[in-house]
Amino acid sequence: MKGDRVEIVVDAGDTTRTYEVVATRAGRRVEVTIGRGVVEVAEVTRSGTPVRTARFMSSRLLALVEHPAPRPPTEDERADEARERARNMSRARMTEHRELPERDGTENDHVAG
Repeated sequence: MKGDRVEIVVDAGDTTRTYEVVATRAGRRVEVTIGRGVVEVAEVTRSGTPVRTARFMSSRLLALVEHPAPRPPTEDERADEARERARNMSRARMTEHRELPERDGTENDHVAG
């Protein structure tokens, strides 16, 4: 999905180098393939055709971090959030209307020993 990105940190001897592969257009995604000592990160189209590819030796790879693009909530998730908000509001109203009993000091709240 557009906005997905993979961050790759590679050992370059005395320093590290950071690379990013990003899904730049709608309908594209980023795929990671690991095999035979090589890590391949590719931006691919809907049909699976690679647009950009980056290959790294897995022995030099320090980190590979996938950052998915924020997804809009689904219809079910929105309904769940609305129910939760309504439930929280009704709980708040219930606690506002509770009255505590008045204390006049004649009750034995504690016993001195």
